[in-house]
Amino acid sequence: MAASFPEGVPETEDGKRPQFGNRFLSDPARVFHHNAWDNVKWSEEQAAAAERKVQENSSQLVCREKQVDYEVNAHKYWDDFYKIHENGFFKDRHWLFTEFPELAPSQFNHLTNVPLEKQRTEVCEDGPDLTEQHKCTCTSRGCETRVPPVEEQVTQKLGHLEICADEFPGSSASYRILEVGCGVGNTVFPILQTNNNPNLFVYCCDFSATAIELLKTNSEYDPSRCFAFVHDLCDEDQSYPMPEDSLDVIVLIFVLSAIVPDKMQKVISKLSRLLRPGGVMLLRDYGRYDMAQLRFKKGQCLCGNFYVRGDGTRVYFFTQDELDVLFTAAGLEKVQNLVDRRLQVNRGKQLTMYRVWIQCKYRRPLVPSCSQRAPIPHTT
Repeated sequence: MAASFPEGVPETEDGKRPQFGNRFLSDPARVFHHNAWDNVKWSEEQAAAAERKVQENSSQLVCREKQVDYEVNAHKYWDDFYKIHENGFFKDRHWLFTEFPELAPSQFNHLTNVPLEKQRTEVCEDGPDLTEQHKCTCTSRGCETRVPPVEEQVTQKLGHLEICADEFPGSSASYRILEVGCGVGNTVFPILQTNNNPNLFVYCCDFSATAIELLKTNSEYDPSRCFAFVHDLCDEDQSYPMPEDSLDVIVLIFVLSAIVPDKMQKVISKLSRLLRPGGVMLLRDYGRYDMAQLRFKKGQCLCGNFYVRGDGTRVYFFTQDELDVLFTAAGLEKVQNLVDRRLQVNRGKQLTMYRVWIQCKYRRPLVPSCSQRAPIPHTT
């Protein structure tokens, strides 16, 4: 599930996107000299105007009957979106490696020559060992034990999944990434193309079966390095095809905003349990008063700061505090929570567009070692 509004993340003139916060507009007369400016200061008047606009377009809510339809048939609206646009709507997000170095090869290349047992226990020596692979230990030449392909097993069991540490896709990998709301692979494929480390495994899921079908038919899709599956984040009965405490990184790029606000906490809490101690959750999503929010008309608001687009897909606009509450309530520690206020420029049409995105990194705390745990009190 990816956002249906173009992200428009610009590149520099040499083809590389700098980390946000590195290009400042000091002279307003130069506004059309580049495609974008970082950390743009909003005047009090501009902020007040944005607030008035939101109050205005929120004054008339979508009727209850339609709100139920948008929730019940959410998968249909996303399927329709991908049937129309297929894989031509979004650009590959190569900028992710600048904003989130955790996805870059340098983050885990040092693990290549380290034994798997050591790799999985680098963070916590007394943590669970998730590296043992399912294999036959019989030494007889006549042994005919056959282990079915792991992906085949999991595909058959997804409806009522019972995951074991040695029976899941990517169980032999030492670095595991899950992208939630992967769409047609605009994040997944850049990760796979950039990283050739055999110890990396990438999982990706989306609400839309059409999106997953398109992703799997891409020539870049390699089942030995990637496992794509359909998943409803809001369905508490659905299981993930990997055990808890097994992921190094979870990526949510313009995804959480598509979920009904009162279901967001359970989604983040469930995802956080998939992270190993020290694993991180990376998010980039729409911020309050982004241009997209200000463009909505009356009658498109579902509830406070939550809107429906013309194609039936929905979007929420966050504040930093709201996201901090969601992540910390799930037991994660803040590493980064930043607002990216960017002025995008259409130099051909001489137009300016004010974007507001929020970028977060939250880490699951390390499991304390035995020496750090509180002693059990003696009773007399």
